[in-house]
Amino acid sequence: MVNCVVRDWEGKEVGEAPLDLRVAKEGTASHVVHRALVRQLANARQGTASTKTRAEVSGGGRKPWRQKGTGRARAGSNRSPLWRGGGVIFGPKPRDYTIKMNRKERRLALRTALQSRFEDLVVVQDFADQLPRPKTKELVSAIARWGIEPTAKILLIMPERAETVYLSARNIPNLRLISASNLNVFDILAADQILTTASALTKIQEVYGD
Repeated sequence: MVNCVVRDWEGKEVGEAPLDLRVAKEGTASHVVHRALVRQLANARQGTASTKTRAEVSGGGRKPWRQKGTGRARAGSNRSPLWRGGGVIFGPKPRDYTIKMNRKERRLALRTALQSRFEDLVVVQDFADQLPRPKTKELVSAIARWGIEPTAKILLIMPERAETVYLSARNIPNLRLISASNLNVFDILAADQILTTASALTKIQEVYGD
């Protein structure tokens, strides 16, 4: 278990919040997280790339020229892979890239990934009421007060979607907003800094704490 400092809207320390998640053993942690990451990226692939073989390219039914006597190489079809406009040899075909992983193992990888980023975790008090109307500039200023570099890739975890926070955050190019119940390994590992609220941290431990 680790204790995270909680900051208010102005950036002042107002308390601590515990982060206590059951994680993988040290010897297998990196392997489990890597498998979960590979699975997520593979399952995001559409697998719709497709090329035509010589049997699927239109045309090519007639022999281009007679077999002998022309001085040219023999040819049976102008849709041969050797010809311009011909079929493709060993080209991609639609396929399923899905990788299966047990639910318990996926959740273990998620907890392990999040706990491993505790040094880059910034916890603040709920601030949705501080933004009565969407205002990107105010949110950017608050992020700076919380000690986060303006150029850093930020993952903002909220307990649930707050419309004013969403509208204020969507114009920040290096910030990704996600709810506590929809965490994923890629976003956790890709972010330079993880910003969350105290209530979101509590919800994360309720949802993923088994």
